[in-house]
Amino acid sequence: MTGSGTVERIFTAPEAEVEMEEQTNVEAIAKKGLRGDRYFSEIETGTFVDWEPDEARHDGYDLTLIEQEAVTAIEREAGIELAPGEHRRNIETRDVALNHLVGQRFRIGEAICRGDRLCEPCNHLQRITHDGVLQALTHRGGLRADILDNGIIRPGDIIEPLE
Repeated sequence: MTGSGTVERIFTAPEAEVEMEEQTNVEAIAKKGLRGDRYFSEIETGTFVDWEPDEARHDGYDLTLIEQEAVTAIEREAGIELAPGEHRRNIETRDVALNHLVGQRFRIGEAICRGDRLCEPCNHLQRITHDGVLQALTHRGGLRADILDNGIIRPGDIIEPLE
């Protein structure tokens, strides 16, 4: 994988635990998230929203990404096949090392983001998907990012580090 890659697929879910819906584009709004997603700050119905309405939004909830190569690898290595969007991440990428974007600014389509932390798999993901997914996705479950500047994100858009 190189320093830059592409957006392969985009997913959002309007509420916690409902099926992710594939999108042809999504509006990324700074400090709010992806319009229409469960973690968008005007909605905030995601499973892991644990802050009060008058409290500042926590970092790392605007956008999640996962490498398509990781999804393919867990199918090959662990026999775990995830349906499109079943990984619960917003953006599937190709040819970009997401772990290297922690603490870095990057462009994804028209939006500018900052990698906040790894998006390690959790017991909740395993509960709603497949036994073994937690171990299979450890250290390759993707990236949690914050949106710094608004923009539209579409499949085929370039993802590139800015620093």
